[in-house]
Amino acid sequence: MRTYRHLFRAPEFTPLFTAVSLFVAASTVSGIALASLVYSATRSPLLSALSMFGGSFAQVVGAVALLSAADRLPPRAAMTGLALTAGAGTAVLAVPELPIQGTFVILFGLGLAGSVGGGVRYGLLAEILPKEAYVLGRSALNMSVGIMQIAGFAVGGALVTALSPRGTLLVAAALDLLGALVALIGLRTRAARSAGNPGRGPVRETWRVNTVLWSSAPRRYVYLALWVPNGLIVGCEAVFVPYSPRHAGLLLAVAAFGMLAGDVTVGRIVPPGWRARLATPLRLLLAAPYLVFALRPALWVAVAAVVLASVGYSASLVLMERLVELVPDDVQGQALGLHTAGMLTLQGVGAALAGALAQHTSAATAMTVMALASVVVSLALTPGLRVRGAGPVTPVGTAP
Repeated sequence: MRTYRHLFRAPEFTPLFTAVSLFVAASTVSGIALASLVYSATRSPLLSALSMFGGSFAQVVGAVALLSAADRLPPRAAMTGLALTAGAGTAVLAVPELPIQGTFVILFGLGLAGSVGGGVRYGLLAEILPKEAYVLGRSALNMSVGIMQIAGFAVGGALVTALSPRGTLLVAAALDLLGALVALIGLRTRAARSAGNPGRGPVRETWRVNTVLWSSAPRRYVYLALWVPNGLIVGCEAVFVPYSPRHAGLLLAVAAFGMLAGDVTVGRIVPPGWRARLATPLRLLLAAPYLVFALRPALWVAVAAVVLASVGYSASLVLMERLVELVPDDVQGQALGLHTAGMLTLQGVGAALAGALAQHTSAATAMTVMALASVVVSLALTPGLRVRGAGPVTPVGTAP
């Protein structure tokens, strides 16, 4: 399975792709609408930013308490239920006179539910496709993320103007509900990947499997390489608005375009034998172009740097292929969910760190520092990623 055409012929891939696309579109549109709504109510840039990234911090709680549900729940029921939950929560956010405190409580709840969603979706992808096609499948899903983000930023902004932020939130809720319908109709009923231990609750089972996943040095290095450099560079993107208020939308859009181009190149064009060699070069590419912001470049140079850097996000495809090799089938949902939860958490941390730096220095200085830190982390992790091993170091289904 070497082409996207073959990929979409695989049973159930098309409905999974469609459901994920609708989820990304809904979250992008609702993020713009909510940030506009919160800013108009509070005039606080901090609260406005947190309304877009604050849900990521709930991923920490989900990662240690709920991730086992990604393998212990039937995938179709889980995807349908999570989409319905997101739609209902987004609709509540549109209620007039909702207190700001209530808004952030709902956001936390949605982030908590979302911490399981990544494991459910990408664990199901590993079931639908053979292992050798997993990178191609993730590349297609990542392409959808890039396209939906580009379209979502443009359409969401237009909807906020045409309908109001609350009306835009209702549109996002409708997209979530449509995604639930696609999952319900398009996916077949499957049993859960793992029954877990009947004597353990979800928190104990999540903690147990996370402990075993983290006990393997090769897996630890892969997780850290997936989380930390990515989160630091998302911090650079988080200060596009203070760096250039007039052109922030352009910079965000070209970042999504660069990510899309990188995923297509690595997932479709680069031969499998070459991918493993690109993990470190791509992570360095993700950070190095941002160092040019120390010189406060012209707009066209900034755009070129952001596009080039964002191609480096495709390093995650290479690293996730390695992670799938290191994890047994019965806990792949939790293992991939741990990646998603950790990535989103570190993105929130990166945004907070970059914002704090920009507050006390400048946005250009913050981007330069974050990029330099990402380069240092990537180089420090490289020796550990060279240890290949022969599959899972510790059987996750047994006690560590």
